[in-house]
Amino acid sequence: MFSVLSALWPVFALLMIGFAGRKSGFPGDGFWEPAEKLTYFVLFPVLLVSKLSTADMAGIAFDNIALAIIVLLVVGSILCLCLKPIMHLSSAAFTSFYQGAIRFNTYVALAVATAIFGEDAIALSAIVVALMIPLINLLCVLVFSIHIPSGKGVSGFLRTLVKNPLILACILGIGLNVSGVGLHAELLSVAQLLGQMALPLGLLAVGAGLNIASLRSAQSAMWLSGIIKLLLFPLFILFFAQWMELSPLVTGLLVVFAAVPTAPSGYILARQLGGDAQMMAAIITGQTVLSILTLPLVLWLAL
Repeated sequence: MFSVLSALWPVFALLMIGFAGRKSGFPGDGFWEPAEKLTYFVLFPVLLVSKLSTADMAGIAFDNIALAIIVLLVVGSILCLCLKPIMHLSSAAFTSFYQGAIRFNTYVALAVATAIFGEDAIALSAIVVALMIPLINLLCVLVFSIHIPSGKGVSGFLRTLVKNPLILACILGIGLNVSGVGLHAELLSVAQLLGQMALPLGLLAVGAGLNIASLRSAQSAMWLSGIIKLLLFPLFILFFAQWMELSPLVTGLLVVFAAVPTAPSGYILARQLGGDAQMMAAIITGQTVLSILTLPLVLWLAL
C-alpha cells in the first residue's frame, strides 16, 4: 500500500496545487483556460505521437484489449439503464449520471499509469485511449439522443469527435510506427520535450477546474456514479482481464483507466446537449476528490 501511495502522491499533489492556484488567483484566471487548451490540442497529442511512433507493438493483443473495453462499457451502460427507474432521475439528470459512470479523465489516467508502471506504459495507455475515447463518446451521444431527443448539437458533436486531437494523434502515431517511417531524430527530441509538459500541466488544469461549491447540490446520483466508476468498474475489469488471462501490465492499465474519476469534458457535453450541467459539475468534483481515497485502495488490491 505504501508503494502505491508513494507513486500516486505526486498526481494528487499537482491536482491540489492547481486547485489552490485557482482559488488564490495565481497566476490569474486568464491563465487556466489557455493552459488547458494548450495541453489538449498540442502537448497531449505530441506526447501520444512521440510514444506511439517509437513503441514496440509486437505481441500487443489489440483484439483482447478492445474486447475487454467493449464488455466493460456495455456492462456499465446496462447497469446505469437498470438503475434509472429506481433512482427516479429526470432525463437530463440521467445523462449526467451516465457520463459520470462511464467517462474517464485522460490526464489523471495517463499520469497514474506513468507513476505506477513507468514511462514504457504510456504507449500502451495511448492504445487504450484510442479505443475508449470514440466508444465512450458515441455511447454518451446515443444516450443523449434517446433521452433528450430535442437536444441540439448532436451531429456537430459527432463531427468534433472525428476531429478529436487525441484520436488523431493516436492514429498518426500508430501509422508512423506501423509504416516504419517513425519520427526523425530532430523532431522526436522536440516532441519528447513538449510531451514532458503534458501531464503536469494537464493535472494542474484539472485541479483548477474543480468546483467545490457544486457539491452543495450533491444528490444520490453523484454518490452512486462514484461507486460505479471508482469501485465497481475497476473490480469488474480486474476479474474480467484475469479471466481472459491478459498480461499483468495490460490488466493493471485497464484497472487504472476504469478507476480514475470521470472527465471534465462531460460538463461541456451536458451544456451543449441539454443535460444537467450542475449535477455534472458536482459529479466531476466529487469523484475527483473521492478518488484520492479509492484509487490507492483499488490499485493496492489489483497490484
